[in-house]
Amino acid sequence: MAASARVGGSGLVLSRPVTFVTGNAKKLEEVRTILGHSIPFHSLKLDLPELQGEPDEISKEKARLAAKEVNGPVLVEDTCLCFNALKGLPGPYIKWFLQKIGHEGLNNLLMAYEDKSAYALCVFSLALGPEIEPITFMGKTPGKIVPPRGPNDFGWDPIFQPDGYDQTYAEMPKEEKNKISHRARALALVRSHFAEAEYTFHMDNSI
Repeated sequence: MAASARVGGSGLVLSRPVTFVTGNAKKLEEVRTILGHSIPFHSLKLDLPELQGEPDEISKEKARLAAKEVNGPVLVEDTCLCFNALKGLPGPYIKWFLQKIGHEGLNNLLMAYEDKSAYALCVFSLALGPEIEPITFMGKTPGKIVPPRGPNDFGWDPIFQPDGYDQTYAEMPKEEKNKISHRARALALVRSHFAEAEYTFHMDNSI
């Protein structure tokens, strides 16, 4: 049965929780920790196409596709690791760079450059339904690329050292990372949007 979104007295009424589209357990854990119970959501893995373009364009299009597939409100996330010496690359393609060349290869990309600075970028897009234009929220954390340090269980965290810290993301306690990470900054905007928009969740138990 289709999920609906309609205008209520003070905001939009949603007939089901938001679907957060991810198959990444570590990412889901971070999102749950950062959001807590502020936004009702559940997770779902969808095989969405790997798109090309600017990070916000990719995220919005994924939200459109996901909203059509689940026929309801969705939240999608794209994460980028951007090297300033390479004018923002690997950017949204970091997942594939990491799979192909690993942490050492990513460091090697900057070997010829003195500038090792980088920034982590997180883009969330919220689509409240298949016919509603997605809204985008972006969080950015500046830092630099370093030889890998710390646990090797979450993407490129071992090679990214945020500015003002002597630890990589991987070395930082989770509580500390979740205060300053690109994902935390983007989710703070998501949380604020839900609070200001005064969405109401009227659950349809038949779906």
